[in-house]
Amino acid sequence: MSGHSKWATTKHKKAAVDAKKGKVFSKISKELTVAARIGGGDPAGNPRLRLVIENAREANMPSDNIKRAIQKGTGELPGVTYEETLYEGYGLGGVAILIEIMTDNKNRTVAELRHILNKHGGKPGESGSVSWMFHKKGYILIDKKKSDEETVMNLALEAGAEDVKSSEEEENYEIITGPSDFEKVKKYLEEKIELAHAEITMLPQSYVRLEGKDAEQMARLMEAIEDHEDVQNVYANFDVPDEALAKVDR
Repeated sequence: MSGHSKWATTKHKKAAVDAKKGKVFSKISKELTVAARIGGGDPAGNPRLRLVIENAREANMPSDNIKRAIQKGTGELPGVTYEETLYEGYGLGGVAILIEIMTDNKNRTVAELRHILNKHGGKPGESGSVSWMFHKKGYILIDKKKSDEETVMNLALEAGAEDVKSSEEEENYEIITGPSDFEKVKKYLEEKIELAHAEITMLPQSYVRLEGKDAEQMARLMEAIEDHEDVQNVYANFDVPDEALAKVDR
């Protein structure tokens, strides 16, 4: 799980910087609109919307922005209709890449993503070519400086988590939950201990280790994909040295 842990931590730090530039707000607004359109504008009865609102608040998104995005989804305000779709491809060394898109023009977005992949040494994949390698899970990180392994293990299992992972080379404990248990486990844990990161994500079944220039190029490819305005999330099964991710973590 080390590859995922490294990238999740890097993403979390990068999001804090991007939020200042408004990049994160745009992506969260789309997610709010789509979540409200599909499940209604009341977060009490819409778990997906409830989670996105929480993410919006963590990113310090203004309440008026949140409200407007939801109203566009419910039809109370005019807005663009976004289509959700998955795009699949490969990175360096056969790394599997799964991209979640929200777009008002699928053909344009797919063409642009194909260009990004080709430019950075990747290639497009057919539908279903890599999605089978990932499982949807709740994913929570706790900084090892905040607690000891036994305490984290006990708290996670009391909360209903599926698994807790720890390795000597990692800075965080990793807690895995089922998607439907994520909210419950997250709430229980954050009342007891500070969380470094928490998200619903797609965890790969196995990892591809990259070194040297391939590792750096893979990190650049991930950054380029995430920076695309129609990309909501990108998942990949790479494991690279910390110094490669440091070039993205700026």
